[in-house]
Amino acid sequence: MEKEHNLVPGDQLWKRFLYRVIYRADTRLGKLFDVILLLLILISTFIILMESVPKLDKKFHIYFIISEWIISVIFSVEYFLRIAVVKNKKNYIFSFFGIIDFLALVPFYLSFFFPITKYFLIFRMLRMLRVFRVFNLLDFMNDGYVIVRALKNSSRKIYIFLLFLIIFSVIVGSLMFMVEGGRPGFETIPQSIYWAVVTVTTVGYGDVSPITPMGKFFAVILMLAGYSIIAVPTGIVTAEMRNKRQNLELVCERCGNEDIDDDARYCKQCGKKLA
Repeated sequence: MEKEHNLVPGDQLWKRFLYRVIYRADTRLGKLFDVILLLLILISTFIILMESVPKLDKKFHIYFIISEWIISVIFSVEYFLRIAVVKNKKNYIFSFFGIIDFLALVPFYLSFFFPITKYFLIFRMLRMLRVFRVFNLLDFMNDGYVIVRALKNSSRKIYIFLLFLIIFSVIVGSLMFMVEGGRPGFETIPQSIYWAVVTVTTVGYGDVSPITPMGKFFAVILMLAGYSIIAVPTGIVTAEMRNKRQNLELVCERCGNEDIDDDARYCKQCGKKLA
């Protein structure tokens, strides 16, 4: 597992102190700081959900607004402190967590001009990913790493599959347009393609259905094809995940190197013979 970040604290004593509190969870104060942030994130998310309920918003609107202001100000101060206490500020600002922290603040300030954007504050839930570090659950992040790597390695196969699916849906949609003869739901080829996509993905809204015998025959073919279509990307990603997991299990006992080829007999970093 890669390090969470490569940030370096400032030279001043107060920056080193705040750095350890904000970025580390190996002290009681640092862990308390992170737990408080997680609680504020949960409270903020709860407020956003309740604001979407008209009756609750009408009754507690002023309390929701005050709470949002307080929490957003705290997050703003925390964000700028994270920038202030490190030397390599760009590394934090453009890091994964840095971008998430920024996205968690922007909707609040945009809501001054576009009120509807306040609901984008739900992005604050992404900050909950820090729970893995706070509660020493980094082992679970390894599983996430395997999934991400598997998706990346199988992306080309998935792109080809999606291209085939698009072509297949366009052809079937066009055929359904001709077969159904412009009946409701099939007045145009784009509408027919919409039906084909909904059917082949086994979503099946039921808002559009064929009437002619030939149309129903095409629908049956499309429904049966849908099951195999779902299995293809699943099998591709699963195979990649299995391969990646096997590779991760190969670790050099001396230097901890994980970048080891399947047929390697010696570690490429330290030269130790592999078991």
